[in-house]
This record gives sequence, C-alpha cells and structure tokens, in this order.
Amino acid sequence: MEVPVPKKVFDTRLLRRVFSFATPYRWQLWTAVALTVVLAVFAPLRPYLIQVTVDRYITGKLLQMVVNITLIQIGLLLLETAFRFTFSYLTSWLGQTVVKDLRMTVFNKIIGLNLAYFDRTPIGTLTTRTINDIEAINDIFSEGLISIISDLLMIASILAVMFVTDWRLTLVSLSIFPVLIFATYIFKESVNKSFFRVRNAIADLNAFVQEHITGMFVVQAFAAEDKEYDRFSAINRRHRKANIDAIFAYSVFFPVVEIISAVSLGLLVWYGAARVLDYHGSFGVIISFVMYINLVFRPLRTLADKFNTLQMGMVAGERVFRVLDSDDYINNEGTHTAARIQGGVVFDHVWFAYRSGHDVLRDISFRIRPGDTLAIVGHTGSGKTTIISILNRLYEIQRGRILIDGVDLRQYELHALRSKMGIVLQDVFLFSGSILENITLRNPGVSRKQVEEAARMIGLHDFIMQLPGNYDYNVMERGSTLSLGQRQLISFVRALLYDPTILVLDEATSSVDTGSELLIREATEKLVSGRTAIVIAHRLSTISKADQILVLDKGEVKETGTHAELLRRQGFYYRLHHMQFSGATAE
Repeated sequence: MEVPVPKKVFDTRLLRRVFSFATPYRWQLWTAVALTVVLAVFAPLRPYLIQVTVDRYITGKLLQMVVNITLIQIGLLLLETAFRFTFSYLTSWLGQTVVKDLRMTVFNKIIGLNLAYFDRTPIGTLTTRTINDIEAINDIFSEGLISIISDLLMIASILAVMFVTDWRLTLVSLSIFPVLIFATYIFKESVNKSFFRVRNAIADLNAFVQEHITGMFVVQAFAAEDKEYDRFSAINRRHRKANIDAIFAYSVFFPVVEIISAVSLGLLVWYGAARVLDYHGSFGVIISFVMYINLVFRPLRTLADKFNTLQMGMVAGERVFRVLDSDDYINNEGTHTAARIQGGVVFDHVWFAYRSGHDVLRDISFRIRPGDTLAIVGHTGSGKTTIISILNRLYEIQRGRILIDGVDLRQYELHALRSKMGIVLQDVFLFSGSILENITLRNPGVSRKQVEEAARMIGLHDFIMQLPGNYDYNVMERGSTLSLGQRQLISFVRALLYDPTILVLDEATSSVDTGSELLIREATEKLVSGRTAIVIAHRLSTISKADQILVLDKGEVKETGTHAELLRRQGFYYRLHHMQFSGATAE
C-alpha cells in the first residue's frame, strides 16, 4: 500500500536525525560545508577578470598585463578544480559512510525484532528498507542538501556581482526568470510524484520476487506460472510507467531551460549592445555577463532534480526510521544469567495470541521436572509449535507466567536464556555455506574436532565424509543439496554441540525415508538423554517412553499423563492413537 507523498519539502526533524549519523565524521561534514562557501566565492571571479582584461588591458594594449591576468585565471581554474574535486569526494564519502553505519544499525535492529513483526512484514519490504531505501539516503549527502546549498550560494554570489556591475543589464537579462521558476516548480512536482511511484513499485517488485523465488516449488507444482507471471507483469508495468513519466518530465524540462537561457542571452546582447553604442556600457561587461548567465543557468538545470533527490531521500529515511522506531521487539532488560540451569519448566496459566482477540493458547498449565521428557500431541493448529516459540521468547505472552528453575522467563537475560536451550525444528533452515559453518553458525570458539565428535555421536560423520569436501561441502541456499532427513540430522549435531540444558524437538520423521527415520530416532535418544526435553510428536509411536504427554486441542490442554495412563482413560489421546494406528493398519 502506498504511503502518501510527504507535503513538507524540508522535514527539519527528519533531516537532523539523518545528519546525526554524520556526527562521528563532523570534520568531513564541516569541511564540505566550508567548501560550498569557497566555491561560491570562486564562481564569479573568472568572468570578472575577463571583464577587467577586455576593458582595461586589451583596449589599453597592455599585453604583459593580459599575460599576467591569464596566468592568474589558469591558477584560479586549477584551484577551483581541486576544491570542487575535494567537495565532490567528501560529500560522496560522507554519504557512503553514513549509509554503511545506518545499514548496520538497521540490520542490528531487524535481528532483535519480535517474530510477530516478520509475520506481518514481507521479506522483500525489509530488503528494500535495508538496501534500496538506505542507498537513497546517501543521495541526501552526495546530491542533496549540501549540493543544493552549494548551488544556491553560487547563484547568490554571481547575482550579487552582476547587480553591483550593472543592475539594469542584470534586470533585463533575468526578466525571463519567472517563467523558469514556474517551469522548475512544475517539473519538480511531476518528477517527485513519478519517483515516489517508482520507489513503491521497487518495493513491490522486491517483495514479489523474494516471495515467489522462495515459494517456487508451490508455483510450479500447482502450474501457477502463467497466473504469477501476469501478476508480476502488472507490477512491472507500474514501475515502467512511473519511470517513463519521469523521463517525459525531463524531456520537456531541459529543452525549456535551454530556450529560456537562449532568450536571456538574447535580451542581454540586445540591451547590452544598445548601451555600448550609446557609450553607456563596455564590451567587457557584456562578455562577462554572458559567462555569468551560463554559470547561473548551469546549476538551475539540476537544482529541481536535486530537490527531488533530497525529498526522495527523506521519504526513504522516513521508511527506514519507521523500522528503527518499531517497538515490536523482545524486552531484554532481564539480568538473570545463571551459569547453569537445572531445567525445570513451569507454564502457569499462560495465554497467548498472535493477534489481539484471537487466542492461540488458552490457560495452559503444566510442569516439567529437570531431566524429564514432555511430549506434546494434538491436531494441526492446536498450538504445539507456539509453545516452543514462547518458551524461547520468540514471542511475548499476554497473560500468565513461564518459569525456568523457578525464575520468570522475563527475568533472564535473553542471550543467557537462549544459550541454555537447543531447538531442532521440523523445517530445518540451513544457510548458504559449508556443513561446518552451518553446524557452528560461524562461531570461532567451536573447533572442527568438536564438530566431528558431535557428528559421530549422532551417526552423521560417515555420511559427511562421503561428500565432496566432507565438512567443507557447500549445502547451498536453504540446504537445497541435502535431503530433509540429512538437514535435520545436521541440526541435531548443531544442538548437541552447544550442549543445551533444555532441548526442544519438533519431531519430523513422517516425511523422511526409513533409514533417515532410524538415524533421527537414535539421534533423538542421544540428545534427550540427561536433558529436559520437550518433543512435539507427529507419530504417537515415538513418544511411548515420554515421562509426560500433554494433549492439546484448539489451544487448550485436554489431557496429561503417561502413554499407558492416557490409553486407559480412553479419552482424547486414545482417539488420536486409535485414528493414527487404524489408518496405518488400513494402509
């Protein structure tokens, strides 16, 4: 959904916030600002020296003075070029450095956000905020505010010299300026709206492409290529139209500026020549005024474009700061950092909803003793995975308490809490990189020897050694070169390596082959041994040895007890068990 185009040309609060990121580089910033003044002073010097040369030294036939003033002009030109290079380099360096710092700040914010934020924000949108929008903020420094100040100072400096030299000639030369100002305003507004639509279209394109590349299996499996192609084509057409509208505005504006510039020069020559013929003017003044007019029009051609660049940078800044200002993060003010925990877990009348008014868990209470295994069973959507998410504080509960060793979860320092837990999910996510990097998560404190020992315990070492490069084998994005069972076994090695006190397993043997299933079951037994374990069971046959079974339905606890106790009651668990095994028998 499009955000309305900001009506403010300058949002001083937003500008101050953007420039606050330049505070560590204030020396470079103030040097660039000082150079704007220096360049403004330099701008009218050369035309003025040419006027003096024509009126005093050429007409007076003072050849040596002509040579001297020409050498002075060459020196000024070289000096101005050096200052302009320094100015251009400093503003670009400043912009890129601020972008680097801001991008790190935004990414640091993103990795600390509550998962609820990602549930409602498309990945492509966050990608746009972190890359495209932050890159647009660079333009505020390299082509925006500082550059605009430089151009305005230069125009003011040139106009001041023109008025002092001959105010009548100046007024005649600039009489066409109101038309230019009006044309510039129309151009600025037109391009601003087009650029804003371009930004929105880019965000839509990023979100669409990211989502559909990730879900390409579904697109192809359901033969939805043509339909999704049409949707992408519509977004792409909007992007194209917005760009063409901007191109049209440029195509009209720049010829208009050239025409106005030519009319201004024509008025200058007409009025100036008449004054010379009447002995009220000089050739030097006319020549210098031709140069002044060109120097004034040169920045005016790009000034409206720079205003748009500045405003689009501010729009991008507003979007980026909206991410930074999000309060949808896990409160990490807890100070409890127990070096070792026993693993006792208590859910005390816990209520949780992803969206207000739609409770997923309702008054959940249970207790796990240190070293015991709790199995959670229930239909899809009963709240099994949600219990894992709130135990690890990926989401905050609305009511009730969760205790570990008698201490409220919110009193633990977040890193200390999560370092005591190991999670093996059903849908294992592997990053692009080697098996070793995915197991260690690039932690330099974990040696290769430790990884190999953990892989041997899980029974995965021999398989890894058969791969090209063994532990350096590249699993590609999302582990696409490995099977589901192999990816899950890698996550078992990762969990074992970090030796967690509390282990959470989203058991996933229903989608793997028999050989992988046996390996996963053996790995599960090794991982669970001596630890507090919470196992989400998809096959009831795998949890018969659990110390306690929690039966969920529609976010509520229906039954608790051991496997044998629950079967004897012939209640909810019994019916689940009967349905699963009668289905297996029928097959």
